[in-house]
Amino acid sequence: MKSGNLFVKVCLSLILLVIPLLSAVHVENTDAFTAQVIQHGATGEDVIELQSRLQYLGFYNGKIDGVFGWGTYWALRNFQYEFGLKVDGLAGATTKLKLANASQYHEGFVKRNIQKGKKFTHYGGTPLEKQTQKGKAPAKKPTGQDGKAQPKQPKQGKNVPSGYSENDIQLMANAVYGEARGEPYVGQVAVAAVILNRIESTSFPNTISGVIFEPRAFTAVADGQIWLTPNEQAKKAVLDAINGWDPSNGCIYYFNPDTATSGWIWTRSQVTQIGKHIFAK
Repeated sequence: MKSGNLFVKVCLSLILLVIPLLSAVHVENTDAFTAQVIQHGATGEDVIELQSRLQYLGFYNGKIDGVFGWGTYWALRNFQYEFGLKVDGLAGATTKLKLANASQYHEGFVKRNIQKGKKFTHYGGTPLEKQTQKGKAPAKKPTGQDGKAQPKQPKQGKNVPSGYSENDIQLMANAVYGEARGEPYVGQVAVAAVILNRIESTSFPNTISGVIFEPRAFTAVADGQIWLTPNEQAKKAVLDAINGWDPSNGCIYYFNPDTATSGWIWTRSQVTQIGKHIFAK
């Protein structure tokens, strides 16, 4: 009976020792982020912290501005890949916990420099005092004959067609390479044309990223091949399609008849076959 009481006392003692340790683990990350899932298009303090922590680890090299753009998105995906997490570009609970434990966030330093308009970085291993520059005075806005400020013209990357960003070109090249890198060049242009045709269709999203990442739309997204590094041929195919070449003749679907598992796709009106892909409307 005494041995039984002793066992109970030992268990209680262990529980009392473990509870403070668990509390300490929890407290360690209570100041990191809020509970929301941070995703592309988000803005605010969570994004500032996300960018700062990603830059601390060397994954993000852009401006810390609290805007979750494509630079932040790709940096987050690279972080997830390197740390063995699910690669989805979403900063959920698991990703935020891993990021908080792997990095530091000097919140006061970051927000102070943002408020003062200073250029700064937040790389780990570099003294903070060496990561700031004095902000430049804003340039005088050009005015027209009526004295009113003229609208600022968006910057365009070299050899990037009007209406498309460098991110659009890169994302389409990723899709073309992931979907059709083994196809003849004309077939790669046709795949790019299908993406553009979907943007023009009321049945699909009206942006490059919306079309490509629509659920179950592209095999390369589902199996991860969308993240392979595209070659120059894939990029050239994208530019040819954007500049008006459409070997698919206006199609919004394509499929490989040897691997297609959907019975529905066979009901679409078939227009042409290029390489292994049948293109349809």
